[in-house]
Amino acid sequence: MEFSCEEFKVGKCEGQKLVDGETMPLVLHSPDPNNSSDLDSLVSSLKKNKDWFEQMIIKNSAVLLRGYDVKNAEDFNQIVEAFGWDDIRYVGPAPRTHVYKRIWTANEGPLEEFIYYHHEMVLIKEYPKKVILFCEVPPPKGGETPFVPSFRVTERMLEEFPGAVEDIDGKGLKYTFTALSKNDVSSMRGRGWEDTFGTSDRAEAEKRAKALGMDMEWLPNGGVKTVLGPRALTKVFDGRKGRRMWFNTMVGMHGKEHSSAMMADGTEIPANVVKRCEEIIEEESIQFKWEKGDVLVLDNLALLHGRRPSLPPRRVLVTTCK
Repeated sequence: MEFSCEEFKVGKCEGQKLVDGETMPLVLHSPDPNNSSDLDSLVSSLKKNKDWFEQMIIKNSAVLLRGYDVKNAEDFNQIVEAFGWDDIRYVGPAPRTHVYKRIWTANEGPLEEFIYYHHEMVLIKEYPKKVILFCEVPPPKGGETPFVPSFRVTERMLEEFPGAVEDIDGKGLKYTFTALSKNDVSSMRGRGWEDTFGTSDRAEAEKRAKALGMDMEWLPNGGVKTVLGPRALTKVFDGRKGRRMWFNTMVGMHGKEHSSAMMADGTEIPANVVKRCEEIIEEESIQFKWEKGDVLVLDNLALLHGRRPSLPPRRVLVTTCK
């Protein structure tokens, strides 16, 4: 599909890449910055061009709205509502705070830590199709939100480890993860199970976990070990050229202090496969650097994303959509 929408002008940004003929991210500006970069004009343009905008997200995997007068969570929420996509509640280990209506803080874990590349809520039965991020305060240094075209990881892993990839995909993956009962904001994976499941009742938490496809094992310290699996290594989604996405969190959870990843039958994943996969993901990454007021829309079915370490302050807000 060719770009054609008089409401937006295509621009460029640092770190942008051409991947299989597609620009990632597609950068959209106001066609007339002097008269139409205000929030009302943007919201109006988005409402009028919903279908076109959605096609651009699927085509380019990431779309950046830059140069608009978006100041805070209230403004950001107006943009989110303009898209018309249904909300989906975040379930996962990241500590987050509700800010306004559909808007939350992004992972509040220590800024000096690298948040590894992942598809949002990849382990949950119902995951968001879109992740929308807004930069309220760009960091003075670092703090990029890098993202990775997932199909490229699969292609390169199949080139180097065809047997291992098909073996893991055939058996499926099993993950374990431990969580405390209460939130620990000193950790980027410090969200407690009570906050995650919205209850302090163990029986209710188990019921809600089961509905999301998790089993739970209670620990003596009041925490919980969740077991998820089998889960796919790769997935193919409609409308995305039949591309096989690297739709897993094998590298992010394998051999960590609070998590593990193995084949669903209990077989260990070869360490060299995990290590090389980590290198490939980094090699394929697009290092996106924030500017104040940026709104970045990611196709969660097509992209892994993360967070680079940064100096404070940094404030990025987020919402997840069906």
